[in-house]
Amino acid sequence: MMADASFLTFVSQGTETDFSGWDFSYITKTGRMVEAPLPWSYGSRVVDLMSKSNTLLDMGTGGGEFLASLKPLPATVHATEGYAPNIDVARKTLEPLGVRVAVLENEDRLPYEDGTFDLILNRHEYYHPEDVMRLLKPGGVFLTQQVGGEDNKKFHTLLGAPEKHTFDDWHLANARKQLHGVGFSIEKAEEAMVNQRFYDVGAIIYYLKAVAFEIPDFSVERYREGLEAIHSSINANGFIDIPSHRFLLQARKPI
Repeated sequence: MMADASFLTFVSQGTETDFSGWDFSYITKTGRMVEAPLPWSYGSRVVDLMSKSNTLLDMGTGGGEFLASLKPLPATVHATEGYAPNIDVARKTLEPLGVRVAVLENEDRLPYEDGTFDLILNRHEYYHPEDVMRLLKPGGVFLTQQVGGEDNKKFHTLLGAPEKHTFDDWHLANARKQLHGVGFSIEKAEEAMVNQRFYDVGAIIYYLKAVAFEIPDFSVERYREGLEAIHSSINANGFIDIPSHRFLLQARKPI
């Protein structure tokens, strides 16, 4: 069956638009994708903690967009990034602000001396609990917002993609247990399932192309039938909701 013209328009737009850094404003600022609010604000927690810190590390800074938005920054700020397309973007964004960006080569041991930082931030990035503990000064704080193992599973169902099970056990209870196990005291711990709402299939194509780890073999050609079904559902209902799994932990190293 021949696809309708609007489907073809969205496919063309979603596949041909470039994505860089870790900035989804192309589909969020236009209202084509909307994220339901979490019951906490990672940004507000960061601002409060930064006001009490002189040395800061941002793990997995992406393109540096979030960190740059938080200025004025502490006196000494470092950032890491391991995803090759983001590194130049992060450096162009952050180095004019005095932030030193390191290319991440060993995720389990970052290239900094013991006891370097008052505050370590981690938003949706892997971390090794022992190394985070090593890098913090006594009394230092680790703040992380993580993507949980139930995240975006509806995409796999709708598209008929292979289910992902690699991170099924990645949720608040296990992460909290890991941090407590290396000596952290837990100051805040919250978890939530909220929806991402998509208003056209082109925004979904753009999103899945950007988060390539979600469905590694994703292409319009391979998943065309599922994408056409999503397009029809959006035409009928106005939108489609995809549940997102998030949790937040704030932990302190003993003095």
